[in-house]
Amino acid sequence: MEADCLKSVKSDWSNTLLVCKKCSKNLGGGFGPKGRTPLAKALRQQLDLKKGRKSRVEIVEVKCLGVCPRGAVTVVNGKAPGEWSLVKAGADLDAIAAGLGLAAKT
Repeated sequence: MEADCLKSVKSDWSNTLLVCKKCSKNLGGGFGPKGRTPLAKALRQQLDLKKGRKSRVEIVEVKCLGVCPRGAVTVVNGKAPGEWSLVKAGADLDAIAAGLGLAAKT
């Protein structure tokens, strides 16, 4: 493989979460104070994360992960890709973040 065909781009990410967008849509959100916010957006707000390469953790919504739990959202933690999480609607966002090994910004 030629060296000039690959380029590196720096990112500040320490972790990546894959969140099933289809699960979130089926719940009609399910998170946040009114229970209408999708999990990805609610976690970004709770952890004070931005989008893009400058974020410390990236939360990526993907089309479908194929698990399709009832009343929950499927999440894959990039640090433990072999262990997928099913997050129930209305669950406490601090507990979710702790369970996924994410800490609130200090």
